[in-house]
This record gives sequence, C-alpha cells and structure tokens, in this order.
Amino acid sequence: MISVIIISYNTRRMTLDCLRTLDVALEGLESEILVVDNASTDDSVRAVREAFPRARLLANEKNSGFGAANNQAMAVARGDYFLLLNSDAFPEPGAIRAMLDFLRANPKTGVVGPRTHNADGSLQLSCFRLPSPRYVWLENMWLSDGYRRWPHDAVRRVDFVIGACMLVRREVYEKVGGFDERFFMYSEEADWQRRIHDAGWEIAFTPGARITHLGGASGATNRALINRHFFDSLDAYVRKHHGLSGLISMRAAMAAGCLLRAILWTLTAFPPRRRETALAKVRLHSWLFVRQTTHWAVK
Repeated sequence: MISVIIISYNTRRMTLDCLRTLDVALEGLESEILVVDNASTDDSVRAVREAFPRARLLANEKNSGFGAANNQAMAVARGDYFLLLNSDAFPEPGAIRAMLDFLRANPKTGVVGPRTHNADGSLQLSCFRLPSPRYVWLENMWLSDGYRRWPHDAVRRVDFVIGACMLVRREVYEKVGGFDERFFMYSEEADWQRRIHDAGWEIAFTPGARITHLGGASGATNRALINRHFFDSLDAYVRKHHGLSGLISMRAAMAAGCLLRAILWTLTAFPPRRRETALAKVRLHSWLFVRQTTHWAVK
C-alpha cells in the first residue's frame, strides 16, 4: 500500500485539484490518502471533508510547519511506501506507479523523486546538491552549477530531491526517523535526506515519473516572509551539519557572490529594455548581501 500524504495550508482550491488528480494517478494501486491541514483559514477542512470523505483528514489548530505535519501523518500511515506530495503538485497518470516500480527494482534506494514541470510545461529543477560551505563557494564563484545544466532526462543518483513529490520507503522512516521539526519551512528535506544518506540509503531521480508543480503556493501572498524563512532555514542546516565555522564560511561566500552579482546587474541596467529586470536583481542581491553580513540570529 502507498500512503499519500498532503500538507495543506490555505490552498483549498489546489488541494482539491490535487486530490482529484490522485483519482487517476492511484488507479490500480492499493492506497490511502492523508491530508494534514495546518490551520488553514480558507475553509479547506470543510471542503476536503465534503468532497473527499475517503481521505483521512488531520486538522491542526495551529500551523506546525511542513516537517512536523508530515511526521504527524507518517506516524499513523499504514503504507509500505509514503508519497509526500505538495498540495500544488499534480502527478501525471502512471507517475506514482513508475516511482513505486523504481523503488522495488532498486532496494538500496530509500527515496525517489520524479521529473518536475512548471505549469507551462517547462522543466523545473527538482534535484540539488546538499548545502556545504565548499559547494556554496564554488557556486558563488560560478565554478559549479549543481544539477542546473543537466536536462533531467536519465536516472541519476542525487544529493536530494525537493519535497514537492517524493516516494519514501516505510523502512527508511522507521530506521532514520522523520523530519527535524526545528525546521519550520525549507531545508527540512535536505536535512532529512542527508540523514538518509548517512544511514546508507541512496536518493534517486527518475524521468519515468512526471508531475506538474506550481511552486510556492502556501507562501504566495508574502514573498518577503518566505525569503526570510528560506535563508533562516539554510543557516540552521549549515550550522547543524558544519558548525559555526562552516556557517561563517558559507555566509562569506554568499555575501561575496551577492556583491559581485549586484555589480554585474548594475552594469547591465543601462539599456532601457533591461533596466526593470536588472534593478530588481540589484535590489534582491543588495538585500541578501546586507542580510548575510548583519543577520546572525541563527537558531
């Protein structure tokens, strides 16, 4: 059995669309669906109960965060495999079976992720290197691009896949445990998959499974807050796995990279057709430079 776990936070319409997609995506598979609602204020709980009574709905009184909500569902899930699926992610027909077949054929693989597309059909990056001071220096000096230039057209062992859609063995959860709940949002899947790596499992990507992921739905109305969550969580990850010296090194690398990018975007702002984009990039990198050099309230 596959236990599909969906975390919902003020995404009522997309959550319902995702559940409708699963009617086709789970066809022929023994499955259960668990929806954890993190205290939505958009009537999500009532809508899910009425439209999908077969789904097991766990309604929280407060927003416990992405990792904690997934842990809550995994603790009561009955499946041999857990499909962690964002409410704004929509598997194509056959995608879930393709991931299941992959794990069954590769017993050393603990987690597998699919090829991910944006709403317009373009490729969305879904595999990344684990953050480390060394990698961040290489990236900010344009000496590494991670998996960005890889066309995502072949099976590959990767550092980690994004949490929008990933199939995980129950055995992995039982041996490694769930997400570190100190991560409220972002970096929790990187931390979890690092621990899965450390326990001897592989993480894989397969293009045989495809999904559409809209991205950023739960935080679409407050981009500044989402940016703060992202970088705060990245700091916490690096501090946890690389210590204070690693955090200082990473922050120095990012500050240097932001300064260089701000200067380069300033130089490209003179043609009127590029000015608006260039100035937006300058503001972003300038904000991040200031943040990386002054904000040290790391949990």
